[in-house]
Amino acid sequence: MSIINVSHVEITTFILVGIPGLEYAHIWISIPICSMYLIALLGNCTILFIIKTEPSLHEPMYYFLSMLSLSDIGLSFSSLPTMLRIFLFKASEISANACFAQQFFIHGFTALESSVLLIMSFDRFLAIHNPLRYSSILTTLRVAQIGIVCFFKSFLLVLPFPFTLRMLTYCKKRQLSHSYCLHEDVMKLACSDNQIDVIYGFFGALCVMVDFMLIAMSYILILKTMLGTASRKEQLKALNTCVSHICAVIIFYLPIINLAIFHRFVQHVSPLFSVFMANVLLLVPPLMNPIVYCVKTRQIRVKVVAKLCQKQIY
Repeated sequence: MSIINVSHVEITTFILVGIPGLEYAHIWISIPICSMYLIALLGNCTILFIIKTEPSLHEPMYYFLSMLSLSDIGLSFSSLPTMLRIFLFKASEISANACFAQQFFIHGFTALESSVLLIMSFDRFLAIHNPLRYSSILTTLRVAQIGIVCFFKSFLLVLPFPFTLRMLTYCKKRQLSHSYCLHEDVMKLACSDNQIDVIYGFFGALCVMVDFMLIAMSYILILKTMLGTASRKEQLKALNTCVSHICAVIIFYLPIINLAIFHRFVQHVSPLFSVFMANVLLLVPPLMNPIVYCVKTRQIRVKVVAKLCQKQIY
């Protein structure tokens, strides 16, 4: 195992925590957590399978939905190992290198999901504002290029995190605040100057919030376009195509905004609330996104039901 060289003590592991005050019930808490992970993986894999096998869904909107499902799967797999170890096996230790790697993937897939939600909002704006040129602008090649750019932009953004954390000096404190490693959580344990991590961490959070503001701007433009439409029926039809995406945006950004507000303006945040909101951030979006899109998107709902009925016949 690699060791972090420090002047005071050699830290080789960090301590993760489950739910404060409910350690005795961790084995029971693991049941709904495991169920949520299984449903999330099943739902997102179903979305990917349906879009891949149905030629009628080979359109930009559904390609972007596939990217959202892939980011949800990545986010689930990033936090799953440590959460299962804590709640099922009461194994709370994690090596320093594994911790740095985990926070890289968690922040990377979080940034990727934020970027995908942003391009999905632009997709909806383009489809409503300029429907005649929609297919010619968002070709399959261009969608693939956008996806690749989003992937590299998201992971390059968080690439410095593990390296800057490794450069810090860690003393006796090694207990983290969550069931998985986060950049801001690990850097607080350092007894050396972590100013670089604070500044770059703020920059990373700012990039995610810029995505949110651009999404809001997209919907202002969508609303303006819809109000310029003469027919009320067309307005409702256009709004209906955005409902699933609006739900996905709320599910993803609401926990982030709540955590930011409480950490910034509330002096004493309950550890239980902080852990709860952090777990909601990682567990709920991968769970709810496929459910929302299956329920609210008729094309996907019809194809899923058709596949299930086909299996029953055979």
